[in-house]
Amino acid sequence: MLKSSLQDHLWFMNIALEEAELAYKAGEVPVGAVLVSPTGAVLSKKFNLKETQFNPTGHAEILCLEDAGKKSQNWRLTDCTLYVTLEPCPMCLSAMVQSRLKQCIFGAYDSKGGALSLGYFLHQDKRLNHQFSVLGGVRHFECSKLLSQFFRERRSNYKPKN
Repeated sequence: MLKSSLQDHLWFMNIALEEAELAYKAGEVPVGAVLVSPTGAVLSKKFNLKETQFNPTGHAEILCLEDAGKKSQNWRLTDCTLYVTLEPCPMCLSAMVQSRLKQCIFGAYDSKGGALSLGYFLHQDKRLNHQFSVLGGVRHFECSKLLSQFFRERRSNYKPKN
């Protein structure tokens, strides 16, 4: 079984950042995710496809969970860890509860859309049938820098329609 050390967290967050950079190059909000098995194997890695697929659920986390479920032929991703470059939104945090994750490790906090920042602690809600741990701020600077750069460029290229 994989030990959850800081070194492991940094390693897997780096893989998620590589996915986020792919999203950036594709014109997507640069969020990447990687799902890791209990033994440390990468089960899936995805980036946001919300814009290019016109899909409101095309978040990196959702796509990663779906892909791993299809590959393993099991929606229960018990004892797996999801690494994501941005704090999950309430929809994604709910999907993690449903998939029975062991933990979620994220990079940048999201004060405007992140479930935890908004006070939705679904991963700890005893009324639900599953709880898991969450750790935020891993490679926060790198994750938030990429997001800031993306939105700065988007704003500078914005041309209002007349």
